[in-house]
Amino acid sequence: MLYGLLAVIIILLSIKIYLLKRSAREISDSFADRLHTDTNTPIGISSRDKDMIYLADSINTQLKVLRREHHKYTVGDRELKTAIINISHDIRTPLTAISGYLDIMKEMDKSEEIEKYLDILEERSAVMKQLTEEMFSYSVALSDGVNKDKTEFSVNQLLEDTIIGYYGAISEKGIEPVIEISSNKQLRTLNRSSLGRVFSNLINNAIRYSDGDLSIKMNDEGTIFFSNSASSLTTVQVEKLFDRFYTVESSRNSTGLGLAIARTLLEQMNGTIKAEFDNGILTFVVNI
Repeated sequence: MLYGLLAVIIILLSIKIYLLKRSAREISDSFADRLHTDTNTPIGISSRDKDMIYLADSINTQLKVLRREHHKYTVGDRELKTAIINISHDIRTPLTAISGYLDIMKEMDKSEEIEKYLDILEERSAVMKQLTEEMFSYSVALSDGVNKDKTEFSVNQLLEDTIIGYYGAISEKGIEPVIEISSNKQLRTLNRSSLGRVFSNLINNAIRYSDGDLSIKMNDEGTIFFSNSASSLTTVQVEKLFDRFYTVESSRNSTGLGLAIARTLLEQMNGTIKAEFDNGILTFVVNI
């Protein structure tokens, strides 16, 4: 009789444990689904166990809080991007006008002192235009649909065209670049303009911070390497290079957004970028 009672208890406990485990799996699967889908459907379970029902209700309550906070963040982030785009656009218009008037004034007869002040104004307005353009470009890069206009093109050719476009600026810095681009044609269906912006930002970064050299290589698999000597950098600084608004040094003519824009655009194209630092050589590795 005792053995029979024990057997019944064991069977009931086994059923109980099975039902609890099934409810735990249901909660786990439902929780994962709710995190990745935009739905207000609460987590439900088949078990009638009070503790499991309480657990599910508690998670549902926290999910509601999480959805509200996520909605507030999404709306706020969208409004911030729109505000930055609008502000950047509003600033660009008067800056363009200022630059035009400065050009006119520089053609007029004036004293050496006025000439000196005009040169300062021209330099400062150029810096403001660059900073505004970086802010505008970063906001646009984060906008939905920026990479929807896709065409098939040769990455090799785009890289060559971008390098040629910067050859004058590279030469002015006294840099003799080492260029090695594989003849193995790499075709991609992407937003050509966005990838060109990535290449431009990386070359700009090298021109600004290189110790005097620049190497750009593409291997047969399509991986691209941008390398330059950067003896003043540290490992800690390299780890922060992709952070928004981070600059290696306190600079008045850079927002620190160039590399952040490059990473954002590449991620939107399902590409990757990483920074490596070895023996004073900084290398950006791009896969697309």
